[in-house]
Amino acid sequence: MSKLLTLIASTAVLLAATSAHAQQSGAADYPNKPVRVVVTVPAGGGVDTVTRLVTERLRQKLGQPFVIENKGGAGGNIAAESVFQSDPDGYTLMASQPAPLTTNVVLYKKLNFDPTQFEPVAIMSSAPNVLLVKNDFPAKTLAEFMTYVKANPGKLNYASQGPGTTSHLTAELFNKLAGTTLVHVPYKGTGPALIDIAAGHVDLIFMQLEAAIKLHEGGKARILAVTTDKRIAALPDIPTMGEAGLKDFISDTWNAISAPPKTPAPIVAKLNAAINDVLKMPEVQEQYRKQLLQPGGGTPQDMAKVMKEDTARWSEVIKEAKIPQI
Repeated sequence: MSKLLTLIASTAVLLAATSAHAQQSGAADYPNKPVRVVVTVPAGGGVDTVTRLVTERLRQKLGQPFVIENKGGAGGNIAAESVFQSDPDGYTLMASQPAPLTTNVVLYKKLNFDPTQFEPVAIMSSAPNVLLVKNDFPAKTLAEFMTYVKANPGKLNYASQGPGTTSHLTAELFNKLAGTTLVHVPYKGTGPALIDIAAGHVDLIFMQLEAAIKLHEGGKARILAVTTDKRIAALPDIPTMGEAGLKDFISDTWNAISAPPKTPAPIVAKLNAAINDVLKMPEVQEQYRKQLLQPGGGTPQDMAKVMKEDTARWSEVIKEAKIPQI
């Protein structure tokens, strides 16, 4: 009997070793054909720009093309569903903004995928959001803004890129933390919202820095605060929302790579290491500086932590603001 148990144990060890070797070999050979990267926005969008910058360097580093396929729509859900149902072999990846991995599970009545089952690979970049007010807004500083808003409950409005977007949720986070009642004016995208901010038809917007800074520098609108935990190099004189007493007011927009559920860990690790190497390249960092982006990086576990924290924070905001499901 003891010989039989010994044989069974030896066989189990051999099978485990063989399986581990097979996985490692798969990672060693990966990629040996083109990799498809499904982007959750149309060509030219923020995620698309960052993805093309990063994947071109991945092609150089890993020796295979990374082919971009844009599948915009439904807040990123169309692309996410496509990738979720793909083979978990590392040859189909998703490049996305946070929404399909975090808030959409609360904002949409039905999803044909489970955001928590994606394999996080790496965050490519993050971009700070800012508080942008129309040029003739009565308050000239963040401190004055806080006083003015609280003295005029329900009288001020804010633009957004549309229901459930980062600009919408960030403004509702402000309402929650500051105890204010800014009124929502949804637009269909960034362009129309910023046009009306510049024209003075709407009071303010919480917007990604890259989109807001041209109006700020051109004197058509004014940035009063950044929504990061620290001041940023591009606007060293602009305070954080935390400096106005809202210490938990953090809002940024990140772009990340994810893989279908059950993609082998060695493949995820190889992609993660390659992306981290790409983000350290001087030419990539220079492009990020020009686009006012912060490099991402870190481990898949770091990305999973960010996803979990963002889902919890924004889900609470969505529920408290009673934002209707789509």
